[in-house]
Amino acid sequence: MSAKRFGYYYNTNGLMLQYHYKNHLSDFKSWTQKDYAEDWLLYGENIGKHLSADETFLSNGELYTILTNKDGQGEKGSIVAIVKGTKVNEVIDILYTIPIEKRNLVEEVTVDMAGSMNLIAKKCFPKTTIVTDRFHVQKLVTKSEQEERIQ
Repeated sequence: MSAKRFGYYYNTNGLMLQYHYKNHLSDFKSWTQKDYAEDWLLYGENIGKHLSADETFLSNGELYTILTNKDGQGEKGSIVAIVKGTKVNEVIDILYTIPIEKRNLVEEVTVDMAGSMNLIAKKCFPKTTIVTDRFHVQKLVTKSEQEERIQ
């Protein structure tokens, strides 16, 4: 819910509420990732033994690479990295800022069938097993079966 809408519901100035939250209540001014947050976010402390890497479209059709800790089950602390775009070298450079000792703790990375995700996992997590996401395999098999039926 936006601050403006919140203000509307509680009969207060939502823009003023947003200003005070951003500048006084939150830690936004001291946030270490503020300068580059439009391009990428990195939470190396969230890394775990089981990760998932995928690309997804967010607002305005922008493509992002997202790396999550599967053990977090989508709760707070699940996001390891969000990188604008899917260029392999850019994603790798960002993930390399996580110390190798932490990256070596990763045992498994689940990826879709995109070659770029596979390469990112191999380069950044050298001691990991790479697993192809079941959903993407099923989708490919179903598509192949449908093509055979049509012929």
